[in-house]
Amino acid sequence: MERGNGGKPPPQQQPESKPAWKDGAVTYFHLLFYIAISGGQIFFNKWVLSSKEINFPYPVALTLLHMVFSSVVCFAITKVFKIIKIEEGMTTDIYISSVIPIGAMFAMTLWLGNSAYLYISVAFAQMLKAIMPVAVFLLGAAFGLEEMSYKMLAIMSVISVGVIVASVGEITISWVGVVYQMGGVVAEALRLIFIEIFLKKKGVKLNLISMMYYVSPCSALCLFIPWLFLEKPKMDDSVSWNFPPFTLFLNCLCTFVLNMSVFLVISRTSALTARVTGVVRDWSVVLLSAAIFADTQLTFINIIGYAIAIAGVVAYNNHKLKVKPQANPQQGEENKINQGSPQDVEQSMNSTKEAS
Repeated sequence: MERGNGGKPPPQQQPESKPAWKDGAVTYFHLLFYIAISGGQIFFNKWVLSSKEINFPYPVALTLLHMVFSSVVCFAITKVFKIIKIEEGMTTDIYISSVIPIGAMFAMTLWLGNSAYLYISVAFAQMLKAIMPVAVFLLGAAFGLEEMSYKMLAIMSVISVGVIVASVGEITISWVGVVYQMGGVVAEALRLIFIEIFLKKKGVKLNLISMMYYVSPCSALCLFIPWLFLEKPKMDDSVSWNFPPFTLFLNCLCTFVLNMSVFLVISRTSALTARVTGVVRDWSVVLLSAAIFADTQLTFINIIGYAIAIAGVVAYNNHKLKVKPQANPQQGEENKINQGSPQDVEQSMNSTKEAS
């Protein structure tokens, strides 16, 4: 007869935890994959729009395809296969008053940003994008979301000086491309302001997939209108443009994979890590574009100016992470990104914007 244990339940075995090095290796793989797919997608878009082999110089049409593809895939994985659940709380009133303005600004960001690739190099476009914190801060101050301070004005001045120096060092500058790129920067800044005003203040929290599910159809509709009046007549009149289905499908697929890689990165790292990774990606794109594209000629002044601007961007990111208030102690570590938080949306949609 087996001896009893006094009525005590048998001890439960603790689940084996992954070795720290394996968990770290997976995290670094996600970061490297994000840098590779993000930078690669920027080059892919530039090649599709400017390559004579593809001959598809229609940025609105390309971005429209991205948004349609994203809408279909998001609908399939959330409603058909139900792999990911959509965040609750979205109402018709919130969609009309909040999501539509955000979708419209996102569509304008993609439209103008991709159009710039027809006139300026990838490297110079990345340098101009470094002015983004300045646009966000100034518009935020105008809407009463940011407070003026000597430290922030100094940071904005450093970024502005860096971008100006980088522009002076550009050998062949197209002001049409600069206007397109700066217009995209302003539209992106307005989108981030709208997220702050329309979603965060209303308590609406959407993760990346939920945001894509709601915003992509709206952005597609907003892009369809300029495509119909601006690019479709050109496409009808031209007999030389090419529409390679497999290439464009692969381009759309890579954009969606990029969005998913962002979702993985922000779920495994901190806000600081995600932002630093973005800086590494930007430098990689600038340097590699000089080796890949013939229209990119980096000068010493370019590099110095961009380094100054990036130093300001790093200071801005560090300042924003330090002053970001905690809602309550139960929300966890300050630097950890909540997968349903607007910070999740801001970081991920920035990458979507740059990739699209």
